[in-house]
Amino acid sequence: MANYPQLDDCVGVWTLKEVNDAVMGGYWRNHGTRGIFGGGYSAPALIAAADFVTIATTGNAAAFGDLSVSRRHLTAFSSFNRNFFAGGATPSMVNHIDYFTTSSQGNASDFGDLTNARKAIGASSNSTRGVVFGGTNPSNVNIIDYITMASVGNAIDFGDLTTVANGATGASSPVRGVRLGGQPVAATIDFFEIATTGDAVDFGDLAVSVGDASSFDSSTRGVAVGGYSAPANTNTIQYITIASQGNAVDYGDATNALDVTGGTSNSIRGLKGGGPGVSNVIDYITITNGGTALDFGDLATARTELDATSNAHGGLNEGYQGTRIAPIPRGGGAGQRGLAMNGYIAAASKTIDFITISSLGNASDFGDTTTARGGSPGGVSSSTRGISGGGYIGGGSNVIDSVEFSSTGNAADFGNLTVARFNQGGGASNDTRGIFNPGFTPSLNNVLDYITIAAAGNAADFGDLSVSRAQIPGTASTTRAIFMGGRAPGFKDEIDYVTIGSTGNATDFGDLLAAVGRSAAVSSSTRGICAGGQLPSSDSDVIQFVEIASTGNATDFGDLTQARRNDGSGVSSSIRGVFMGGYIASPGAYVNTMDYITIASAGDAADFGDLVAIKGETSGVSNGHGGLA
Repeated sequence: MANYPQLDDCVGVWTLKEVNDAVMGGYWRNHGTRGIFGGGYSAPALIAAADFVTIATTGNAAAFGDLSVSRRHLTAFSSFNRNFFAGGATPSMVNHIDYFTTSSQGNASDFGDLTNARKAIGASSNSTRGVVFGGTNPSNVNIIDYITMASVGNAIDFGDLTTVANGATGASSPVRGVRLGGQPVAATIDFFEIATTGDAVDFGDLAVSVGDASSFDSSTRGVAVGGYSAPANTNTIQYITIASQGNAVDYGDATNALDVTGGTSNSIRGLKGGGPGVSNVIDYITITNGGTALDFGDLATARTELDATSNAHGGLNEGYQGTRIAPIPRGGGAGQRGLAMNGYIAAASKTIDFITISSLGNASDFGDTTTARGGSPGGVSSSTRGISGGGYIGGGSNVIDSVEFSSTGNAADFGNLTVARFNQGGGASNDTRGIFNPGFTPSLNNVLDYITIAAAGNAADFGDLSVSRAQIPGTASTTRAIFMGGRAPGFKDEIDYVTIGSTGNATDFGDLLAAVGRSAAVSSSTRGICAGGQLPSSDSDVIQFVEIASTGNATDFGDLTQARRNDGSGVSSSIRGVFMGGYIASPGAYVNTMDYITIASAGDAADFGDLVAIKGETSGVSNGHGGLA
């Protein structure tokens, strides 16, 4: 067995393959699943006591130790080894930061002070940094503080929330912290990158506006439970996908409609304990499933206005707890997720459909882009990220959106193209760089843009195609991008190529079998394929291919199941290509048809399934196309 990572002693040198084998084989060392509930109020007294549970089991909590000061309306966060409780009221506001050593029961130690004494605070953390935000003293504030959890000391200013708030709650991934709701009752969701400093950014809105909710998280999903939703408490459980942006989804109910409870989790299970009444009830849900919460057990001390944390929450997914779904394969020949982003239904659309390329069946909803766009936006992708740029919204768009293949959810803003454009018909990429085709700006042009896919930002000029044209399908190997046919405004048979890692003008590759535009393209690492499209007087069902490493004219591959204009909708692994939706001139309608081919074997396409809705002019991206090694 490989000498795999061990979080408690950090012994060993490991390859990424060894880490993956350990995680997926089930023998990765779990760091622990200890949850600690601390502080609160039980009339007529404030509480210093901390209780603990083992999150992976069920049962009643046991006494852990005491905080340095009895207090209520405090916040909690943690690293692998330390559990922190900060701020609160005694009843006067305090700035204390206490910590427990998770592995050993006993009383808390003094860590330092917040920048400002306050109560009703939220918090997020990863394995190195704890971030505390909002609160009241005596008016609401938008302050964000942070500490480095391994070394004692006072908190440092991080930045500001988008609004002042008390009673907001927090969730974390290893990278990102999220603020959920707050008082006055709000639907606001903010996010910030934990490793940096700066002001929070708007994420989206909760499904139900709440303040004083509890929260917990996996490494991918942040969950808000219950809270006050004027004029009464709610039992709603709602979640967001932390790595994306967008609105929360209602996906379950707590056993009681309560606010000011404490929430904690490992990456599988989320717990909510205590609440007004005074309550000792602990509920739990499975974070990936939601649904109605189940009874876990009881707190050792019934209380309200408490908080909780653990040594295995979503910000600590280096301590993998077996919570990841079966991994989505990615990279050349392996990646199996294909997306149809944007498009035109009855109007420009922001919908994103997804399929698993290796199986057959209908598409499912993935989420939405930031804006509705038709007009064949350009699509590029790495093994982790899919990107749609440009398109038509009553005119050309310069918007570039991105999504993470690993989790469904709404797109985030990536940056802007060098100039607004539409009717691009596709793009080409390897794992590092994406190249967007020209189109109408509104004049026809030949300018290629490029981005570095891993780093959000604006596109830069790459060079020019040999001929100004639009609606050009593009595809790639790991080193070379090719662009096939297009409209100018008649139809073209030119095939151009560029070297992706450099910049400069395109070079002639050869010619298609016939001049055609509005086609779609897919590729393996060696073969590029162009399918369907618009001819001068009809639509085409022809599939043709080239060998990307050489130059020369295209060769006949086979036929689609129906002649249609695919408009850049191709997605692929290195084994299979899928063409998604499109437009048929007669009877003049969009379709939800998906066809597939085996890239290495010439032949006719077969039916794959249907898109979620009838649409064309989409942007096709995947995490396993031929440009990915």
